[in-house]
Amino acid sequence: MERREDVRDLARGLVSVPSHESEAAAGDRIEAWLREHTDAAVRRDDAGGDERGGNVIAREGSGETTLALVGHHDVVPPDESQVEDGEYVVRAEPADGEGGDSDGGADGDADGDRRLYGRGSADMKGAVAAAMCAFRDADPPAGVELVFASFVGEEVGGVGARAAIDEGFAPDYAVVGEGSTGYSASGVTDVAVAHKGRRGSTLVAEGTAAHASEVASGVNAVYRATDAVDIVRDLSFPSSEVLGRELSGSIAVTGIEGGSAWNVIPERCEVTVDERTVPGERADLERAETVDGVSWTVDQDLPPMACDDPAFADAVLAAARDAHETGGEAAPDGETADGDATAPGDGRPEQVVKPHATDAGWLADAGTTCVVCGPAEPGEAHTADESVSLPVLDRCYRIYRGVAESWAG
Repeated sequence: MERREDVRDLARGLVSVPSHESEAAAGDRIEAWLREHTDAAVRRDDAGGDERGGNVIAREGSGETTLALVGHHDVVPPDESQVEDGEYVVRAEPADGEGGDSDGGADGDADGDRRLYGRGSADMKGAVAAAMCAFRDADPPAGVELVFASFVGEEVGGVGARAAIDEGFAPDYAVVGEGSTGYSASGVTDVAVAHKGRRGSTLVAEGTAAHASEVASGVNAVYRATDAVDIVRDLSFPSSEVLGRELSGSIAVTGIEGGSAWNVIPERCEVTVDERTVPGERADLERAETVDGVSWTVDQDLPPMACDDPAFADAVLAAARDAHETGGEAAPDGETADGDATAPGDGRPEQVVKPHATDAGWLADAGTTCVVCGPAEPGEAHTADESVSLPVLDRCYRIYRGVAESWAG
C-alpha cells in the first residue's frame, strides 16, 4: 500500500541521517518533506543554536482547539556498529534476522514482523515518520488546528521543547510519540496516561581537613555525607494515582566521592541522588540538610506527566483499539488496505503508566493535556541493535490519524 510504504520509506530516510552531534541535517529533511508534501505553514526556530538546528513545527487549519503530534529527531550517540564511513547503518529484515531484501529495503515481506534497524529507529524517528504522514493525510474536524512538531535536544533535558514553550508553543492537546508498545502485553500499542519524571541531585558535605593520625583535629566530611545518606535511605518513595493507574516513584544514592589521600581526613564529599518523581509528589530531600555541613543542590529536574482529561485519554485509547482491531485504513480508492494485519500483539490496548521522562512532561507542566503513544517497546531504544517493528509503525500512523480525525476537544 502506498501510504504504508510512505511511512516506512520516510522512517528509513530519517534514521539514516546522523543526529547525535547535530540535529540540523535531520531537521532539514523533516522541513523539506513537510514543505513538499503538505500545505502547512512550516516554521523552523533557532532552538539549541547552530549546534542543534532548531525545532520544526508545522500547522494546518484553524480553530479554538489545537491538537499536536509531537516527536524529537535527536538521538543518543550510536554504537560503533551503527556507523560506517560517518553515516548511520540502516537495514530492515525479519525479526529473526533471516531472509529479507538483499539491500535492506524497508518495504520487504507483507507477512511477519519486519523490523527497521538503526540508531533512532525506536527512539524516535520511526514515530516521527508515522506522525508526519498522519499529519499530511488527516482531515481534522472543523474548528481544530492540527500541529506537527519535532523537537531537538530531547535526550539532553528537553532543550527544544522548553525553547518552544518559552516562545509560546501551547497546544491544547498533544500525542507524544515516545514508546508505549508492549506495556500491557507484548506487541500491543498502549496509551500512557502518565509517566515519571527524574530529579537528579547532589549532596555536598563539607568538613575540615587534618592528618589522619590526628582524627580529632579535623571534621570528617565522609562521615557527614554518610549521615545524609542514612536520611535518604529512610525517605518514603512518592506515589500518585492518575486516571486510576498507580504510579510509584523511587529514590536512590547512585554515587559517592570524597577524600584526597589515604592519610588525610576528607574535607569534602559529594553524593549523587537519583529520584524518579511522580505527579504532585516529591521525596523530602531537604531533610538531608539537617546534617551539619551538608547542602543539597538540584542538578536536573525533568517533570513527570499526568493526563488531566479522561475524555482525551479515552479518545486516543479508542483510536489505538480501532487500529488493532481493524488492521487497516481507508485507501484513497475506498478499498480497505491490509495495514498491519500481521503486526505483533494479540492483546487489547490499555491505558498504562510509563517509567521514563519524555517531552510530554514539559508540555504538561506548561498546561498541555498529553498522552504518550508510540511504537517502541521497552528495551528497544539506546541499544547497539536498536530497532522498531515496521508493522507497528503502520499501526501508529493509523492511531495518530484516527485521533486527528476524531478529536474535536
